Amino acid sequence: MYLLWLRVAAILYAAGAIAVFPAVLYSQERWRRWCVHLGGMAFFFHFVSVVEMLVQAHRLMPVGEREIESLLGFAVAGLFFLVWWLYDGISLGIFALPAAFFLVLIPALGPNRYRFPSQGVYDVWLVAHIIALLLAYAALFFSLVASVLYLLQERRIKAKVKPGKTSKWGPFDWLPPLDTLERVALATLEFGFPCMTVGLIIGSVLVQETSVGASYFLNPDILAAFAMWALYVTLLFVRRSAGFRGRKAAYISGAALVVMMAVWCVNLFSQVERFGPK
Repeated sequence: MYLLWLRVAAILYAAGAIAVFPAVLYSQERWRRWCVHLGGMAFFFHFVSVVEMLVQAHRLMPVGEREIESLLGFAVAGLFFLVWWLYDGISLGIFALPAAFFLVLIPALGPNRYRFPSQGVYDVWLVAHIIALLLAYAALFFSLVASVLYLLQERRIKAKVKPGKTSKWGPFDWLPPLDTLERVALATLEFGFPCMTVGLIIGSVLVQETSVGASYFLNPDILAAFAMWALYVTLLFVRRSAGFRGRKAAYISGAALVVMMAVWCVNLFSQVERFGPK
């Protein structure tokens, strides 16, 4: 029965994680209330699941990777609500609620390794996983390009090039306005984030078909992908909340590109078993 409550908690954590982004990034009070209510219900059902799991097993300590992951997710959610209650720190939910969902997702699938009904179904989800992550990486790359072009256009404008006069900035006359470049950089970043999230969710389920199983957090490919997701969240949070634009945004996007290249290197050279035919 504890699996039922854990699955309910996973669904509510997912809903709360969706609600927290407009609540934090766009200061939407309605979404803020939904985030707290959905996350609170998820935490309650998670608590019921943990208690029932330990009582059913006749022990006070978790045993096995799935039980530990579930309790870790419970601790993350509990710390978030404690901080929210003491300091009204809803902003931390942008990291805590998705983390709690990812930690609960695999244990909610069941005590045993999840199996797809057929190889064809597995292959379809594998293709979707790859496409989602590629779109996320491409979106981050375009965001960086737009930010760099923003810097060039900004310097070109400050140079005060007079019409008809030769200047080193002449080849950049085709650059669009600063506001357009800024909107493109932010829009591509916002497009890439859900792609990265979907790719991670699918990948977390796909890895259950490999020998890694529930210990998918030990896989360097998975860890690198989660680092990339955390970087996406940080970029969105900084750009929306701190109001970073132009030069600062370009520097942050440059750092993100370095991390993205590191992720690719990990995926290329990692000797840990990758997704593929079983």
